[in-house]
Formats: sequence, structure tokens, C-alpha cells
Amino acid sequence: MLAILANRSYRHLLAAQVVALLGTGLATVALGLLAYDLAGDGAAMVLGTAFTIKMLAYVGIAPVAGAFAARWPRRRMLVALDLVRAGVALLLPFVTEIWQIYILIFLLQSASAAFTPAFQATIPDLLPDDEDYTRALSLSRLAYDLEALVSPMLAALLLAFLSFDSLFFGTTAGFLASAFLVLSAVLPGPAPSARRSIYANTTRGLRIYLRTPRLQGLLALNLAVAAAGAMVIVNTVVLVRGALGQGEGAVALTLAAFGGGSMLAALSLPRLLDHLPDRDVMLAGAAGLSAVLLTLAALIAATGLSWSLLLPAWLLLGACYSAVLTPSGRLLRRSAHAEDRPAVYAAQFALSHACWLLTYPLSGWLQTRFGTLVALTMLGLICLAGLLAARRLWSPGQIREVEHEHPDLPPDHPHLAGHKSHQHVYVIDDYHQSWPQNG
Repeated sequence: MLAILANRSYRHLLAAQVVALLGTGLATVALGLLAYDLAGDGAAMVLGTAFTIKMLAYVGIAPVAGAFAARWPRRRMLVALDLVRAGVALLLPFVTEIWQIYILIFLLQSASAAFTPAFQATIPDLLPDDEDYTRALSLSRLAYDLEALVSPMLAALLLAFLSFDSLFFGTTAGFLASAFLVLSAVLPGPAPSARRSIYANTTRGLRIYLRTPRLQGLLALNLAVAAAGAMVIVNTVVLVRGALGQGEGAVALTLAAFGGGSMLAALSLPRLLDHLPDRDVMLAGAAGLSAVLLTLAALIAATGLSWSLLLPAWLLLGACYSAVLTPSGRLLRRSAHAEDRPAVYAAQFALSHACWLLTYPLSGWLQTRFGTLVALTMLGLICLAGLLAARRLWSPGQIREVEHEHPDLPPDHPHLAGHKSHQHVYVIDDYHQSWPQNG
């Protein structure tokens, strides 16, 4: 897996991702402490509002940014967005009012909503080989999981010597280091594309995404992932501290079990995907998410909640979570031309976070209003619904090269190359507006 680090540009981009994630992790800890410092017992409402603003920025800004990412020089865009994020993080230690948090979080997350899809769309251009790209996706998943483990420990270490607002300077340093590493990489320029209106560019990624059956299936799987992930992220502290009466360390260990399961899966997936289709692996992961949640609900109903039940359940959820998410980049890459990839990655970013925008509040409301059994059962059923929808939308034998005709084009059109019927790798574009029924 590590052989792909011989590619200097990719190595620098991966390092940029790692330091930016560490900086973001420090900001998450510091933001919670800042909210408590300003709002006291109302900190939960402040953080809930801030995270809602984050998701709204992701859903609303990503498609617009994706429209421009296909045209602008990729390296300049990424560096500029890192500098914007660093500048916003630098202002956070000086916040004195809650409304200022909301404005700065919107600016910070808007820049992230533009940065992340453009960054993700760059990797397949650097690593055109399918096996190399699969290993890059696994390393990216590992980076996210390691951040979840390392950032809280690093924050705890720094807080032993510094005030919490100093953590925001660590965030600034992370984004500046990311900008420097991106600047030191050699990135491909934007692929040539036709001139279109702002509206057409903004909606292009969504249109390609929603008209491609395998990506329709991916959207259903995103819902399953968001349902299971929201159960873990929103309710772990309630289950461990409230229902089980454990300490803060137990909360960290329980979340670490989820992250550890995800890491183990990410390490094994490249070899697995060499032998199994993406669809089989991802559907199995979604089935696992549903099965773990529903089985845990049944066990709790029979024997009661215990930490010895929760830890292995979270470990399995992490593994299934990674099994669904890690291969998704492969689907996106093969579903669009190079010039359309930034828009399609932006569509995935926006639509997947729209699922989280639904499941975050739903998970908290179910747990608070009805308790653990109902929350596990309902979120498990949502996972099952996502799985069934994905199976229906994404057929197992979907052909990549489809024989088709173009009755709307003149016989001498360059795309036809003199043939009435022709065959090539089929993706949605200007000449192929819908998916053929036989494909």
C-alpha cells in the first residue's frame, strides 16, 4: 500500500491532508471549550447550531465551488482556500460573542466545502492506475481515522500547558502547512471543457450524479452510512456516561473502537477489492451496519446495555462504515470525464452531507425522546432501507462499455466517427444525457 508514496506529488498531498485534519481536530476541541466559555450550560445549543451551519455550508457551497474547480488552476485554488481557512482560524481566539462564532464557522466550512471535493478530484489525476487509486483511498480513510484518535490526545497534551484558545493557532498552523505542501506538489491543470453558464456548471455534477445508476445506489448507501454514523457520533457520550455511568475515558475508548474498526477495514480493503466488485463489498458493508444496529437493539432488549456489548458493536460498525465509504471514490472516478470530476465529487460531498443533516438531529431526537432501543431500531431500519434501495438502483451486471446510437446527431458528427451505432465507456455528458436501458 505504501508504494504509492513514491509519487512525490501524491505524497505531499497526503501530508497536506493529514496536517489539515489534525488542525481541524484541534479546532473541534477548542470550539467546544469556547462555546462553554461563552454560553455555559447553553453550549450544547451553540455547538448544535454551529454544526448545522457547517452542514448547510457543505450542502450549499460544494456544488457551486465544484463548478469553478473544473476551470481554475487546481493548485492555486487549493492554496488560496487553505489560506482562507488559516485566516478564519486565526480570528477564532478573539471571539467575544456567540454570533461571531456562527459567522466564522460558516466562512471556515464554506472554504472546506470548496477545498475537499477539489482535493479529492485531484487524486485520480495523479494516480490513474485503479489499484494505486484504491490504495490512496484506503490511506485517506486511515488519515481520517487517525485524526479522530490523535487530535483529542494532542489537544489534551497541549491543554496541559496552554489555554484552549491557543489550540486555534495550531489549527492555523495546520492549514498553513497544508498550503505549503500543496504548493510544493506538481498538480495537473484543469481539463479542457466547454463554456457553459454558471447555472449549468453549478448543476452539472448533480445531474451527472443523479442520472448514473451506480451513483444513485451510492446516494442510498450514503444514507445508510449517515444513519449508523449519527448513532455513534451523537449518542456515544449519552450511552457511556448516562446509561452506563462510565467516565470520560470510557467515552474516548468507545469512540476509539469505532475508529479502530474503520482502520482495520481500510487496511484490508485494497487486497479485497482486487478480487471482489465494489458493489459486493459496499452492499455487504451496508448490510453489516443494519445488522449490527438491529442485533444490538435485540440484545439490549434481552439482557440490558453493557459496555462489553457496546465496544464490539462499535468496532464492527467502524469496519462496515469503512467498507462502504472507502470504495466510493472509485465509483465517482469511473462515472465522469476528467473535466467533470470536480463537479461530481462536489455533488457527492453535498449529497452525502445532506444525509448527515437529516440523521444528526434524528438520531439525537430518537435517543432523547424514545431511548436507546428505539434509536437503534429506527436507525438500523434506515440503514436497511438504504441497502435495499442501493440494490435496486445499482444493478449487479452494469456494463461499462455500452453499445448505443445517437439519433439526435447528424451522421457526420465527430462523436459518431462515421458509425450509426458505436460502443465506448458510457458516462453522462453532453452527448449522453440519460442512462441506456440495456446498460
